Amino acid sequence: MSPQLSPASPGDAPSGYPLVPQRCPHDCPPCPLVLPPPPPPGVAAAPTAPPWRRGMPAGGGLLCGASGLALLLAATATHFWLQRRAPGGTASLGLWRTCLGGHCRPHPGTPALWEATRVLMLLSVLTATAGLALGLSIVASAARRARARMAGVTLLLAGLLALLGLGVYTAGTLSLLGPARTAWRFSWSYILGWVAVVLISSAGLFHLCAAAKDPSPESSEVVGA
Repeated sequence: MSPQLSPASPGDAPSGYPLVPQRCPHDCPPCPLVLPPPPPPGVAAAPTAPPWRRGMPAGGGLLCGASGLALLLAATATHFWLQRRAPGGTASLGLWRTCLGGHCRPHPGTPALWEATRVLMLLSVLTATAGLALGLSIVASAARRARARMAGVTLLLAGLLALLGLGVYTAGTLSLLGPARTAWRFSWSYILGWVAVVLISSAGLFHLCAAAKDPSPESSEVVGA
C-alpha cells in the first residue's frame, strides 16, 4: 500500500518558500523537499540573458565588421584610387599599380606618403581581421563581456588606422600632383576605403555596446579565467 502524501509543518523550511512533498522509496512518512535558503537581504540575484542571446554580440557588430573588412580589402587591392582621361584611354592610380588603357604596371617610384598609406592600410586589414575573429569567438567563450570589449577596441583601432591612411593619401596626393590635380579625380577604390572606415568603426561601437549590456554574471570574467 503506497504511503499517503501529507503537507509538512511550516517550521521545517525557511520562511518564504513552500514545502514540496516528495514520495519516499520506503514506507515512511512523507519527506518534504526543501528549497535552498533565499539570498541574504539586500543582495539581488543577477539577471540572466535569454538562451538565444547568451554568448552572442550585437548582430550589427558582426555584420558591419565583415562588410567593412571586405570593403577594406577591395580598396587596398584595387588600383582605382585616382582616375583621369588620357589620350590612350582612362588612366588610373592605386596603391600598388599604375594603369593606362587596361595595361597595368607597378609604380616606377613610390613617394614616402604613399608608402605610409600602404603600411597603414595593411595594418588596418590585419587589425580588423583580428577584431572580427574576437567577435566570432564570443560564442564559445565564457568571458563574453571581456571578449566583446576587446573586439570593440580592436575594430575601433582598425578604423583609426584606415582613417589615418586615407588622410595621408589625400594630403600627400594633392601636394604631389600640384597643378595637375585638377585633371585627376578620386575614384571608387578611394571611396570604398572611407565606407570601410565607417563600417568598421560602427562594428567596434556595436561590440562595446554589447559588452556594456550583457547581463550574464560570467561575462564579467577576464579572458583565460
